[in-house]
Amino acid sequence: MLQLSLLLGLLAAAYNVQAQSSTSSYVESTVPTGTPIPGDYSGALRPQIHYSPPIDFMNDPNGMFLDANGTYHLYYQYNPTGIVAGNQHWGHATSQDLYHWTNQPIAIFPRAEGEGIFSGSTVVDVNNTSSFFPNQTNGVVAMYTLNTAKEETQEIAYSTDGGYTFTKYADNPVISINSTQFRDPKVLWYAPTQTWVAVISYAQDFVIGFFTSPNLTNWTHASNFSHAGLLGLQYECPNLVSIPMLTNASIAEPLDPSNFASTDEMYILQISINPGAPQGGSISQYFPGTFNGTHFTTANAVTQLTDFGKDNYAGQFFYNIPSTSPQISMAWASNWEYSQIVPTGPQEIFRSFMTVPRQNVLANTTRSPYTLISYPFDYTPLYTSPNSLINSTSLTNSSLLYDYSTTVPSGALSFSINITQIPAANTTGTANFTFLSSVTGESIRGGVFLGGGNGDTPFWMDRGYARGFDNPFFTDKFSTDLWLDPDTQTFRMLGVLDRSILEIFLNNGAKAGTMTFFTEGILDTLILGTNDLNPGIGVSAEVYGLQSAWATQENMNGTVVGNVTMGSVAAQMVRRDNLGHLQSL
Repeated sequence: MLQLSLLLGLLAAAYNVQAQSSTSSYVESTVPTGTPIPGDYSGALRPQIHYSPPIDFMNDPNGMFLDANGTYHLYYQYNPTGIVAGNQHWGHATSQDLYHWTNQPIAIFPRAEGEGIFSGSTVVDVNNTSSFFPNQTNGVVAMYTLNTAKEETQEIAYSTDGGYTFTKYADNPVISINSTQFRDPKVLWYAPTQTWVAVISYAQDFVIGFFTSPNLTNWTHASNFSHAGLLGLQYECPNLVSIPMLTNASIAEPLDPSNFASTDEMYILQISINPGAPQGGSISQYFPGTFNGTHFTTANAVTQLTDFGKDNYAGQFFYNIPSTSPQISMAWASNWEYSQIVPTGPQEIFRSFMTVPRQNVLANTTRSPYTLISYPFDYTPLYTSPNSLINSTSLTNSSLLYDYSTTVPSGALSFSINITQIPAANTTGTANFTFLSSVTGESIRGGVFLGGGNGDTPFWMDRGYARGFDNPFFTDKFSTDLWLDPDTQTFRMLGVLDRSILEIFLNNGAKAGTMTFFTEGILDTLILGTNDLNPGIGVSAEVYGLQSAWATQENMNGTVVGNVTMGSVAAQMVRRDNLGHLQSL
């Protein structure tokens, strides 16, 4: 969020003071209140199963929680007045399945010129510890950083309607330390002591502070966690979550509930850094360990990244997911080195999307006793057909080519390659995928090399043949090491390609890679192939089309208007020209 601190002063304009519902008393005049902002989700670069904002600029996910009715709430850092960061609000969307999202009215607004509602989290105060909700069990409390040029403080706001509108606490701030680098609170309920816990970043001191509270309004500092892993310029967006441990990471379906260990409770502390990632810009890292309500203790001192690509940052876990279940997360699929200049801004009047929702557990893998397994939340209901578009059970030293230009209108695909009976020594061969544009010749590629030696099977991805965006920081190639499981001698790869984003999950999510890309032409052809594999190795592959999660929400004008029942004001469709000027449609 450092860039936002710098930009707020530069981007502040003349705002009009006006009355606003319960959220605040100030809002920029062109930002609608009480009604969602409409958007055009049909653009060639716009992902179809990933969340993206209706218009303008989005970054970190915030305040994600699951309510008692089974609705997932996603809030996010949002500038509703431009296609670059600044003027931070909390945007809001809801979903029943984490793929079909309904845009809601903006949830939390700044109340004065120069303020920004920075990252934070929400909780459900079922026991009314805050005294905000005397006659209900579904009261929602948001804790966020209020950023000004003078200070970053922690404030709270509460919602009596399930998280749609918020009232700011009259005695804000609830935590203040007279610092401009103190932000991004993540709150959880610690049942053994019946207390709330907040983890907050002392950003440029490389410290994560742990605070406790009985009621969400009065907070006490409990401990610090500091100078661990990659430091970069600053720590941001900490997350602390209790997470299940797998009994056996080697089975074909490791996320089966029967495979969760009933051992001592484990936690992970996730910390994002920006800049300072190994490949430049922003990235997230995690630390497995234990937590006693006030102190976090790491299980090891190893630096472990959440992603081997360059477009996964500030991930957050949903609140209210049972601790015995895989914890669900989403992250911002971009990087601060280029997020404000990617071509979706001038071409389609929005910037940034989220990753697919991911299920997360810990596992003892070949090289690490505590590996974060990250795997897509079930998207099989999005399949265009119960049957695969194309498949093979014998892809050894051969290839498949599939033209999906007419069969998958969304341009979104799921594809997998599974390799079995890999020799323990003297292994050779490769398995690769290529997505092509038959019009422009552009491509997105990746693959695995089985002959790395000592069980290493290095994997790579390449966006260098996409010509829609060029920038020296838009690194075009990524790779990771992956050690074969000696119990199975298999390699598994699952990929999701969605117009302008590719996400790869290796060996059931032991490694994950996220890569955005921008092409001039539309990708319409997929090639899967293997070469030079040892005799006896088995290879299977499947490809499924994915339906657009946005197309069904379009009105007769092709606009996704969101949940207009939340307000009485009719939605107006607006765009911005290349200079950022508002234009009604």
